Amino acid sequence: MITERIQIDETNILLKTDLINHGLQNFILRQRMELINYIRKNKDFMISFEPVEVEEAPLIVKIMAEAGEIADVGPMAAVAGTISEVSMQFLVNKGVKYAIVENGGDIAIKTNKDVIMGLYAGTSSLSGQIGFKIKHDKTPMGICTSSGTVGPSISLGRADSVTVFADRASTADALATSIANEAKGELDSEAVQSCLTRAEDFKEYFRGVMVIVGESAGTIGKIPKLIKTDKKAVLGDFFELY
Repeated sequence: MITERIQIDETNILLKTDLINHGLQNFILRQRMELINYIRKNKDFMISFEPVEVEEAPLIVKIMAEAGEIADVGPMAAVAGTISEVSMQFLVNKGVKYAIVENGGDIAIKTNKDVIMGLYAGTSSLSGQIGFKIKHDKTPMGICTSSGTVGPSISLGRADSVTVFADRASTADALATSIANEAKGELDSEAVQSCLTRAEDFKEYFRGVMVIVGESAGTIGKIPKLIKTDKKAVLGDFFELY
């Protein structure tokens, strides 16, 4: 098993896999160039906060647009998760048995062993205290988190974390953004409820959602089993269960 970092401008991949000489860095570079070249000719794709229709476009663009349409957000809300998703599929096509591709907290996973992933939720007391047991027979899976208090991504709400579990990382990424945008209200519990109400609109597209705002938390759907962890565990740090 190898763990390595692949960083290309804004793309910051933490990869754990059983595949050596995989060539993933060159693949990601090609995907990024296809996306950049498309954006140069279609400026709205990058700046829109609403879904954008695409016709003749590279696969990465089509996946992002589809995720944005599902979640009712702009396609760039799905960029990190989409890169994780297509990277994982690239590895699967090469015969990988174990792959976790984490891109800035947005994860695509396909494994033959159970793993635990910790959750980072900013200054909430729950941050680093809980994790999720991901069963290998439930993968491939996308696990993506959006936050209004942590990280550089744009969020219109104040959630410490909205974590979405879905079949695809692209969809999970866009949904996390859409749901986190609704984290509003003076009370933390009100913000959590607003997110869960929004999540109801997308139930057919995800497996489960967990929302944390301050000291309040809530879930909808079926999330993986919660595990007590410690402050060293954050989303993106993973280790095997034996």
